Parts: sequence; C-alpha cells; structure tokens
Amino acid sequence: MNQVALVGRITKDPILREIARDRVQTNFVLAVNRNFKNTRGEIEADFILCSLWGKLAENTAKHCGKGSLISVSGRIQSRSYEREDKSRVYVTEVIGDKVQFIATKSRATAELYAEPTVFETVQAAQSTEEEHFQLPKRESNDLPIM
Repeated sequence: MNQVALVGRITKDPILREIARDRVQTNFVLAVNRNFKNTRGEIEADFILCSLWGKLAENTAKHCGKGSLISVSGRIQSRSYEREDKSRVYVTEVIGDKVQFIATKSRATAELYAEPTVFETVQAAQSTEEEHFQLPKRESNDLPIM
C-alpha cells in the first residue's frame, strides 16, 4: 500500500505550470517537523517535495503562500531524468490527492502562473509515449532531493 499523510508549512509560494492539454500542476516543498528534539534541543524538519494537479493545484496556488500550514495526503512516487550534462537525477515526491488548508498565509505575489519561456522539457525515464515533465530552469537546481 502506498499512502502518505503530511502536515507542514509551505516553504515558498506555489506557482502553477500549464502542462499539455490545458492541465495545470504545481509543486512545492513542505517543511514537516520531526517528533523529537536533537542533541541541541532543537526541533528538526524534513523537507518533502509535493506535487498537485488540476483543480487541487489551482486552489492551493490561489489560497496558500509561503508559511501556510496545510495537510497533504496522497502517494509517494519516484522518477528520474537525465540532465543536459548526461547526469541522472532521481526525485522522490508526494503526489497529493487531498489537501486541507489549516492556516493559510497570503502570497507574496499575485502571480499564480510561471512564465512558459523558463521551462526546460525533461522526458520521464519510464515514459513510453511522448510525455514530458517540465521543471522551471530556476528551480531545477533547487530541488531538495537530488
């Protein structure tokens, strides 16, 4: 069984990306506190990449900004792609199918959509069709899991 449920804070404003056939997607990093303190008495956090699709992505991008406390439930998915320099990148993320807004914070910007000119197209390694996953160039090196 592949199920996950997380409660945490969004680390930066989610940005919508328009994918082929009028589908929208957003991804963001969710900071989830651990249940214990480290040797210095501090609570550490894990930073989990989350991806949402369709109306769920639209509503999250519209109503949540950096620092919003949300709950995401869904499944874990792993994928990989090859960079221009031929290095292989592995990504593990949560594909959300349900989101609950616990305490929302205003977005820093009213801009919901990423500019399409900043996309680089990355073909999914497991894809047998001509499907492509798109990451903005400015975020491709900032993903927490590489």
